[in-house]
Amino acid sequence: MLKRSFVLATAFILFVCVPWLCAQTQTVTKETLPGVTNFARLGTTIACAGATTPAAVAGLKQMGYASIINLREATEAGADIDAEAAAAKAAGITFIHLPFNTASPNPAVVDSFLKAVTDKKNDPAFVHCASGNRAAAMWMIKRMEIDKWDADRAGTEAAALGLTNGALKTFALQYVETHK
Repeated sequence: MLKRSFVLATAFILFVCVPWLCAQTQTVTKETLPGVTNFARLGTTIACAGATTPAAVAGLKQMGYASIINLREATEAGADIDAEAAAAKAAGITFIHLPFNTASPNPAVVDSFLKAVTDKKNDPAFVHCASGNRAAAMWMIKRMEIDKWDADRAGTEAAALGLTNGALKTFALQYVETHK
């Protein structure tokens, strides 16, 4: 009887638990796409990146992205919001501009990001800023706030996606703490 129970428990773990856990954990891969800086993809769920040229938008469409969430401010050097929006429209990709200032982060922008990134019509989303830090910080907040991940797990994934800015990580943690 004990041997049969052990076999059943092992089968349950191997055939039910392990596949479920694997589905919950995706690997971040770094890829090269012309016109995109610091491209990091999380399975088929999301990609975070830095500066992205309007010319890269067609490639993002070919990769299957349904939306682009641009976190750059229009005043940033090299940010061509209008041209990127036009390229997205031409490619048939939803373009969402949520200017997020690193020096003075606005929680209302995070609220808008969470709404956009959890809207199924925007899935999968390509999120970018200038370096990838803001994009990864926003994803970290989504993981903690929406997916209920703990800070260590969300922080590890955000670091793999490009989060290196300590102030943005602190902002992410504080945002989640104040929105419990």
